[in-house]
Amino acid sequence: MSIKELQKQDKVKFLADTLDRIKEVEPKLHAFVTTLTAEDVKKDYRSESGMTKLSGIPVGIKDVLCTRNLRTTASAKMLDGFIPPYDATVVKKLKDAGAIIVGKNNCDAWAHGASTENSDYGVTPNPWDLTRVSGGSSGGSAAAVAAGEIPYSIGTDTGGSIRQPASFCGVVGLKPTYGRVSRYGLIAMASSLDCPGPITQTVEDAAIVLNTIAGKDEKDATTSDSPVPDYTKDLDKSLKGMKIGVPKEYFGLGLDKEVEEVFRNSLKVYEKLGVEIVDITLPHTEYGVAAYYIIMTAETSSNLGRYDGVKYGYNAKESKDLIDSYFKTRDEGFGDEAKRRIMLGTYVLSSGYYDAYYLKAAKVRRLIHDDFIKAFEKVDVILSPVAPTPAFKIGEKADPVSMYLADVFTAPVSLAGLPAVSIPAGFSKDKLPIGIQIIGPHFEESKILNVAHMFEKATENDEWRKNKVVV
Repeated sequence: MSIKELQKQDKVKFLADTLDRIKEVEPKLHAFVTTLTAEDVKKDYRSESGMTKLSGIPVGIKDVLCTRNLRTTASAKMLDGFIPPYDATVVKKLKDAGAIIVGKNNCDAWAHGASTENSDYGVTPNPWDLTRVSGGSSGGSAAAVAAGEIPYSIGTDTGGSIRQPASFCGVVGLKPTYGRVSRYGLIAMASSLDCPGPITQTVEDAAIVLNTIAGKDEKDATTSDSPVPDYTKDLDKSLKGMKIGVPKEYFGLGLDKEVEEVFRNSLKVYEKLGVEIVDITLPHTEYGVAAYYIIMTAETSSNLGRYDGVKYGYNAKESKDLIDSYFKTRDEGFGDEAKRRIMLGTYVLSSGYYDAYYLKAAKVRRLIHDDFIKAFEKVDVILSPVAPTPAFKIGEKADPVSMYLADVFTAPVSLAGLPAVSIPAGFSKDKLPIGIQIIGPHFEESKILNVAHMFEKATENDEWRKNKVVV
């Protein structure tokens, strides 16, 4: 049930139904690391003098966002017992709007991954096929929404971590412009890339949630003071005369035939809506993943340096001295993927390699940014696939590099700091969801939500929308 539909429902009954649904589904889905009881929820509920569109509606929070007096682990053993003394700004804004947090969603540990297989608390499978991944790193968030456990969740997107799981799970995932939503209280992965954003059942729901969480935050200097519009205002605006760009570079790069077919069909839908499809070029696309994994790992290695077991978090036992404690704590507390990214990031920042790797990647990042800016001189938005394939099988991508390539269509958008939304567009022959990605200029969330919403309306009676999750 969408947020809009819930506004007319008995909220108390729906909350009880939500908690019952979580209890029913979680043994199979494991989309939450921490869940709350009805009594816990009552303690945290804030009675507001004025009603908002989110009042009394349950929400899940990705476990990398701090929640006051509620365990926050980043799905990592290192933070197993961490109880934050404060709320992330996003969380505070939701609470102030009357939203009810019912739990913390599972994710790849530290948000490192594209499948939620790297969680230290177990894999979250795909609710459409329990042998497949839910995507990552916000896999628990997307799976919980797709399975009807919660109406919406807050995820985070660094290189595709909202958009890709949204595509895999058949829901809507919005990555805002970098700086549109505060990062205060977010357990940092890559500080110049991280973006909190909503995962919802409909495009309108994403607009409603963004209205609440967007805006300048004095606790986060990277947030923009650009005015926050009403993102629901222009959802039904006609698309006639609009130009949608399609990058020629995106038809290769390991694109699955079924994903391409769904994408081509979506172009036909837009043409019927009066849109002009324009071929464009983003010439530095092929360097996007490489540049992303240099910049991201460099920032990750720096951000993970604080976890030494001294002030908080996991601390290794029976250490001989302080240095031994550091080594043992980080060896035992970090998983394989975290260690891999720490080593890669430390290497590209080290003396003699900084210029060859990190500095060069930063220059490529600027070229990728400029590619998009030039493209937006010709078109209003850009349309692309979200991921090269539908959801893959759990355990299928043992090679880390093959997993990294899942970000090929999403990472360049993150490097440029642009807003993008993933929306369901069809299914594979195996009845796995496939999404499309709508990319817009900086701070043009209203535009991409309009383009997404009109597609949603145009396809609301299509046969593929009748498919149901298996849990």
